Amino acid sequence: MNVAVLLLLGLGLLEAEGRCFFNRTQEHCLCYNLSEESVNSIIQCLAATVVEFRGGELERYVAFPISDLDPSTIEMLGSLIIRKVIFGDLLVPEILLARVLRFFSYTHVQELVFESCIFEGRGNWDEMAGQDLPILSLHFHNVTSAPLMGREQDFSSLSSWLETLQELAVTGSHVTSLPCGIGSMFRALHSLDMAQNSLEDESLMPAFCKGAFPRLQVLSLQRNNLKSYHSVCESVRLLPELQQLDLSQNKLMADTSSSCQWPVSLQVFNLSNTGLDEVLTPLPPGLEVLDMSCNHLHAVDISLSSLKKLFLSQNMLQTAPSIRNYPVLDTLHLDNNLITELPGDEVKLLGHLQDVAVAGNPYNCSCSGAGGLQALAGMGHLGQGWPHDYTCHSPPHYQGRLVQDVPVSVLRCNSAAVVAPLCIALTLLGLAGAVCLLRSRPGLVQPCRRV
Repeated sequence: MNVAVLLLLGLGLLEAEGRCFFNRTQEHCLCYNLSEESVNSIIQCLAATVVEFRGGELERYVAFPISDLDPSTIEMLGSLIIRKVIFGDLLVPEILLARVLRFFSYTHVQELVFESCIFEGRGNWDEMAGQDLPILSLHFHNVTSAPLMGREQDFSSLSSWLETLQELAVTGSHVTSLPCGIGSMFRALHSLDMAQNSLEDESLMPAFCKGAFPRLQVLSLQRNNLKSYHSVCESVRLLPELQQLDLSQNKLMADTSSSCQWPVSLQVFNLSNTGLDEVLTPLPPGLEVLDMSCNHLHAVDISLSSLKKLFLSQNMLQTAPSIRNYPVLDTLHLDNNLITELPGDEVKLLGHLQDVAVAGNPYNCSCSGAGGLQALAGMGHLGQGWPHDYTCHSPPHYQGRLVQDVPVSVLRCNSAAVVAPLCIALTLLGLAGAVCLLRSRPGLVQPCRRV
């Protein structure tokens, strides 16, 4: 078996019988536990753009002889249309991976994914020195490997490729640190996802040291062990092009005396489910999206002239924030708070937004309360939650009733608007009758004529 076949097998050889299944519509080929006996089924994967290999132990292939490719094999690899390769549920000797990875340079694979894999031992990456690869996106999820500390030399051998990598995700893999020297090699990286790991405040500062990830635009640190709002701010402020930051599902503690400035380039900021009880300032002046949902906010009193989307669901807000503080806002979510009524002037402003969600609040279904929500619904702004997620909490005779079913007729809710004109009309009729009566008496002006 030559190295091209080994590469196509995705290192997925196993003694148990397996085969490949090709979905022509999705151009996706899934292979389970391929063996040398069932290798022929991989032929159908040649028409796929995504190939996925599941299952296998590769230890017995560590001594497999791998030599340079002949021209016909190189031509065959170059003719493949495969753009994404997924390896899953594999025990991968790193020494074998180091020997095979370089052959991807002859393919058009742009995305490489490892899911639920165990990387065993340490490989010799010297053969990768100066080697360019077409792979621009690299993903690891739920993987186990040797710690990254002390592996700067290994990454140095991969620098020619790492300098061109654009997306990197290492999620759910118990990562505790990113050495500064490694981050400086990712010169073109614009997206880094480190969600669901074990990063702490102390490990962030060296990870994002000066010169590390100079082109980074999107960073996710969701669900790590971060605790200090101020420390995280200090750690990422050296990222000059950062536009999106996700700190959700970290239990952050606020330092009210902190004056740390987030990167001025930041446009999207996710602080949902972080345990914060206030919106801390200063915030980046160019912020366009702020997600503070699932926290303990009692009030939101900030002004952001560039903010377009504000998510505040599942907090403890008793009143809606003033829309006047966000002149270009188009989306506002206030679901599941403690809001009892939307003020009339705010309802008029909310009517100019594209997406409004205020379901699950304990509404007072007075005329103004129910009327405002019904008006928003009539303009088509309340989305899919209307009407079933909008119920009355008070007054008692409306409790549990849908807001849309509360009568808000003018006669009921503004009787003065009906009675006053009626009284005026009756008065005018009375005056007209009196004038006609006077005119009908002898010696007076001609009587009124009916039209």
